Amino acid sequence: MKGRAVASTVIGLDLGTTRARAVEIQKGRGGPTVVRYAEAPLPLGAVQDGEVTEPENVVPALRELWTRGKFSSRDVVLGVGNQRVLVRSLDLPWMPMKQLRSSLPFQVQDTLPVAVEDALLDFYPTAAFQGQTGKTVQGLLVAATRDTVAANVAAVESAGLHPRLVDLNAFALLRAHLLTHQTVRTVALVDIGARITNLVIARDGLPQMVRTLASGGQHVTDAIASEGRLPVPEAENIKRQVGVGFAVAEGFRGAAEVVSHVTQQLVEAVRNTLVYYASQNPGNGVELIVLTGGGSYLNGLGQYLSSASRLPVTLGDVLAGVQVGRSARLEALQGVESTFAVPLGLALGVAA
Repeated sequence: MKGRAVASTVIGLDLGTTRARAVEIQKGRGGPTVVRYAEAPLPLGAVQDGEVTEPENVVPALRELWTRGKFSSRDVVLGVGNQRVLVRSLDLPWMPMKQLRSSLPFQVQDTLPVAVEDALLDFYPTAAFQGQTGKTVQGLLVAATRDTVAANVAAVESAGLHPRLVDLNAFALLRAHLLTHQTVRTVALVDIGARITNLVIARDGLPQMVRTLASGGQHVTDAIASEGRLPVPEAENIKRQVGVGFAVAEGFRGAAEVVSHVTQQLVEAVRNTLVYYASQNPGNGVELIVLTGGGSYLNGLGQYLSSASRLPVTLGDVLAGVQVGRSARLEALQGVESTFAVPLGLALGVAA
């Protein structure tokens, strides 16, 4: 959306609810090599629902991130993704892609929930076929409200960084997945963050459906804290102790019920999305669910989702598809390696 990075290394930047993460990869014939990685905590409330709301807290964190990471450049690929970014299937008359993208405001102006001049538009082609009116391109329309993107871009620029490209987190997630998993099948990629869950259904390596769910691991923690009138760090520790679907001691039963209730809402939202997709694509339903993100490490969540969806569930192993340089320093990822998926995929969008 905003120009092209041309350096031999590319940096993907993910602004999450609780952490900012950045990864620098180097392009090579043997595939991408991770050369640097860093993350920095963000105060709760600084980024809400994927949008920077307190730049005065985000900017110092990004400066600290660059100090820690010792990145070779200030040029970044910035990810966006929340419920104000619309992604929907769209068929358009075939034309060269540059011309097609420039025609989008005229093609979709009557179908968007916001004025077309207030939206940033893009199109991701997935197939072409001969329709009744001629050759047709099938794909996904991406429409983001300008203020959603502008707030994040402004914070990044205030930290002295240069967003060369703005990309959809869901597409980044798919790129990271394709490094290590089979493409000839239909998979659901479910990235559970603190307050947002990105869900991508892909068939043969191409995205078919994207959904953003306003739910994540922090909602579980907050519910425990509210129910027990506990500090958030203590509630987080309890969440990790009790998990979901396990027998617990008497003193933790109340917390276990809270975890089960909040988690059920997320699991049902995922399951309903998969059911809807299957109804629209008879015979081509999802065959596998791949979990990533910090929220995916809740004990028992994978089994719970597998039982509810009647599908196999696995934890994404995104590091298996990249080489890791000596300068990478991935200690912060130990035990939570799948949180690496989105920033890695953002960098891959340019490095591919």
